[in-house]
Amino acid sequence: MYLFRPNLALALAASLLCSGAAMADTAKPFAGQTISVLLPSPQDATMAADFEKDTGIKLDLQTASWDDVSVKVSTALLAGTAPADVTEFDWSWTGQFAAAGWYNDLSKDIDADTQTDIKGSTIFNINGQLLAVPYTNDFRVMLVNKKQFADAGITAMPKTLDELVADAKAIKAKGDVKYPIGLPLSATEGASTSWYLLTKAFGGDLFDKDMKPLFTSPDSAGYKAMAFEMMLLKDGLVDPASTGLKDSDINDTMFAKGLTAIMISGEPGRLGQYSDPAQSVVAGQVEAIPVVTASGKTRSFGLLEGLGIPKNAANPEAAKVFVKWMTTKQFQIHNYANGVLPTRTSALADLQNAGKLISGAALVEQAPTVEPLFPAGAPTWYPQFSLAVNTSINSAAKGEITVDQAMQKIADAVKAAMNQ
Repeated sequence: MYLFRPNLALALAASLLCSGAAMADTAKPFAGQTISVLLPSPQDATMAADFEKDTGIKLDLQTASWDDVSVKVSTALLAGTAPADVTEFDWSWTGQFAAAGWYNDLSKDIDADTQTDIKGSTIFNINGQLLAVPYTNDFRVMLVNKKQFADAGITAMPKTLDELVADAKAIKAKGDVKYPIGLPLSATEGASTSWYLLTKAFGGDLFDKDMKPLFTSPDSAGYKAMAFEMMLLKDGLVDPASTGLKDSDINDTMFAKGLTAIMISGEPGRLGQYSDPAQSVVAGQVEAIPVVTASGKTRSFGLLEGLGIPKNAANPEAAKVFVKWMTTKQFQIHNYANGVLPTRTSALADLQNAGKLISGAALVEQAPTVEPLFPAGAPTWYPQFSLAVNTSINSAAKGEITVDQAMQKIADAVKAAMNQ
C-alpha cells in the first residue's frame, strides 16, 4: 500500500521549481542585468519593453541626433570610457576604430549564416575582425520619376550608362524637365559618394588591396567617372547650380518637386517620403532601379550603420544578446514600419513577397551587390580623402581645374594623409 510522504512531495516540488528556474536561466542567462545602448533617434517606441520581455535584460536606450551621437561616441572613446554597452557604429569609423582597438571583435559571436544574410557585414570587417553588425541599410540605388520617363516616350528603364544619358536627353527634349539628372557637385560628402558610385558603375574601385589609388589614369574607372560627371554638366543634363547644392538639397528641393527625373546616387530610405503626398508632389511617380553601369551589370556600395560593443563595455555578454536580437529577421521586418530598411537579404525578400516593400524588386536585386568602398575597411584618413574628392569635383565643375588635375589633387591628398 502506497503511503503519501509529505517530505518527499515537498522535496519533489522544490526540485521541480529549481529545475524550472534552471531552465529559465538557460533561456535568459542575463535576466535582471541592465545594458545601455546609444543610437540615433528615432528608434522603435517599444524596443526596451520588447527586448526585456524576450531576454529578461533591461534596456537603457539613449537616443540623440546622428551628429550628437557621433560626438558622444568619439568623446567618450578618446577619454578611455565606454559611451554605452552597445553603440552606433558608422561604416566610415571602421579604420580609425580598428587602429585604436576600441571595439570588440564579434566575428565568433555572429554565426556565418547571419553574416552571409547581412551582406553589408563585410564593410565592418577589417583584418579578420567584425567590429559591428549592420542594423540599418543605406546602400545606393538610382531613383527615377517613371512618369517623366513615360511622358518622354521611354518604355523601359535604362541598364547602361549610355541608355541613361539617352533617356535623360529625351526627357530634356520633351521640355518639362530642364535638368533631368540630379547630381551634387558641391564641396560636400554627397558629391564624394556620387563619384564613388559612378566609379563602381564604370567597373572599377577606388583603391587596390594595398590602398594604392586606382583612379589617376585616364583609362581608370574613377577618372572616367569624373569625366562623365563633367560631361553631364556640359551637356545641360545637370543643373549648373549643383556646384552649390548638397545631396539633401537635390533630394528635397529638386527631385521631390519633380524638377529632376533621375537621382544618380539614390537613397532607398527616401522612397517612403517620395511616396507620401504630404511630403512630395511626385507621390506615385517614383521608383528605384538597380544602379546603371557601363556594362549593364549592376553594382553598388553601402553606407551602412552598425551595432558595436566597446572593449570597456560594462556588460559585454548581455550586449551581444542585444546585437543579435536587434539584427534578427523578425525584428528587422517589424522595424521596417519605422522607416528602417532591413540589412538582411532574407528580410527584404519576405517584405517583398508580402507586397510591403516599395520598389521591392529593385531593392532585392540590388542588396546582394552591395560592396565595401575599401577592400581593407575605411582607412583612418578617410575624412581627408573625402574632402579632397569633393573639393576637387567642385573645382572641376566650376571650370577652375581639369579632370586630370582633379585626379592628381586627390591622389596627392591621399599620399599626404597616409604619411601623417
